[in-house]
Amino acid sequence: MKRRVNGNILKVIVMFAALAAAVFCLYKAAGRMGSNQEAESLKQLDTSIRKAMMTCYATEGVYPPTIQYLKDNYGVQVDETRFVVFYEVFWENMMPDITVMERQD
Repeated sequence: MKRRVNGNILKVIVMFAALAAAVFCLYKAAGRMGSNQEAESLKQLDTSIRKAMMTCYATEGVYPPTIQYLKDNYGVQVDETRFVVFYEVFWENMMPDITVMERQD
């Protein structure tokens, strides 16, 4: 009888450990999915800004002077709670340097 009780306790412990491992794996997978989604959003924003910049150049013959110009005239939308955009113009006739980064608060 004592042997039977110890066997049941062992089964419960093994089942609990398996459940804990499964929950941990799901938690890690969800974290990876979230970071992949953030990376994709960042890439899409960068692509959107570059396309709008090239459209401006093709239409107006000059690169946009600021990121705000792209927002006002070409429909670029930046979620400033999540991302920060560095837009540096060196010369009017040279393509601006664009850096899009996740906001670190």
